[in-house]
Amino acid sequence: MLLFKNVTTLFGENLYVAVDGAFIKSVSHERPAGEFEREIDCAGKLMLPGFYNTHTHAAMTLFRGYGEDLPLQRWLTERIFPAEEKLTAKAVYDASMLAIAEMISGGTVAFTDMYMFPEETARAVAETGIKANLCRPIISFDPSESIKDSPRMAEAIALFKEWHNACGGRIKIDMSLHAEYTNTERSCREVAECAKELGTGMHIHLSETKTEHQECKARRGGCTPARFMYDCGVLDVPTTAAHCVWLEDDDLPLLREKGVTVAHNPVSNLKLGSGVMPYRKYRDAGINVALGTDGAASNNTLDIQKEMYVAALIHKGVNLAPDSVTAADVIESATVCGARAQGRLDCGKISEGYRADLILIDATTINNIPSYDPAYTTVYSANRSDVCLTMVDGKILYENGEFLTLDIEKVKAEMRYTCEHYFD
Repeated sequence: MLLFKNVTTLFGENLYVAVDGAFIKSVSHERPAGEFEREIDCAGKLMLPGFYNTHTHAAMTLFRGYGEDLPLQRWLTERIFPAEEKLTAKAVYDASMLAIAEMISGGTVAFTDMYMFPEETARAVAETGIKANLCRPIISFDPSESIKDSPRMAEAIALFKEWHNACGGRIKIDMSLHAEYTNTERSCREVAECAKELGTGMHIHLSETKTEHQECKARRGGCTPARFMYDCGVLDVPTTAAHCVWLEDDDLPLLREKGVTVAHNPVSNLKLGSGVMPYRKYRDAGINVALGTDGAASNNTLDIQKEMYVAALIHKGVNLAPDSVTAADVIESATVCGARAQGRLDCGKISEGYRADLILIDATTINNIPSYDPAYTTVYSANRSDVCLTMVDGKILYENGEFLTLDIEKVKAEMRYTCEHYFD
């Protein structure tokens, strides 16, 4: 067993947190009985549940800074799609390893990923100890094609059979439709049916841009992307819908009814000029709102603390109300709401019986002094460099600048080589 002492959380201080295997055994003001293999003194540090990145494309670290200052459709068609045509399994593995290193060193304990060669990302997840919900996105433009005969669908099902609930449940496999505008109605209905049969979740892009939203309505007789996905049965399984910047009022009851999670990606949406998702409105409508970074090609980091900071600030400004989104709101989105989105109901809290997915933030750095309130310090003062420990299922992955489950110099060297030769 392992004991954290002198612990300060969002809800108390001078605590003891005991970890036994993958789980939190106790949280108390009194030292628990028993012998401990190690004791960690948390004086001067803040303990939080680990962060969840609920929408990303991890291997897009390969394209960090590659398509700058372009709107989404030009960014995709002129830069990203042509570059992705050259993807290889090795490139995806190398880029995923770099992404995971970036995430765990910034306190992220789990991510939800949509990308090609997902088995390579799964291999990286298995090796490094992080958690992930992974999927192979489906794209289909031929209305006569049955997606059941598609090699893309075969890859998605093979991924599920090999990796779902692997590594003690750290890896989960979802189904995925890239978006309404990249799929036919037939493919959406068939993928939805497959997800129901397998008992998986679903990961989609939804109403990311005004153009996407309006063109769907023009193409489908006034039907919004959310309504279309609802009618196709896509939302009948636990679904994470990324972006949702341009949802309409009539869409919100559909998402609430189906328990859809909205993955809010404030930095990516701002960088691509897609707009600002109405965070407060969706939460008040009873929708689970989590946070995501999107890929490093459109962000350009995988930093959930930055997402919390921007989310808290942008909505205050847009709503002309400094109390419209609080620090506690965005921390909840980054932790327990993300765990809920991934179907990890025993994660996201510092509580007895929950998974020991814990992080420590140094509150003694210059930018964090003084620290009157842990939530305010976490969101408004701290940054990813202040993370000094990341633990997943009771295993420390990162501590005081050292990666314990990967060779960071090898990861960087492999990625440099991949990038140098990728566009030859």
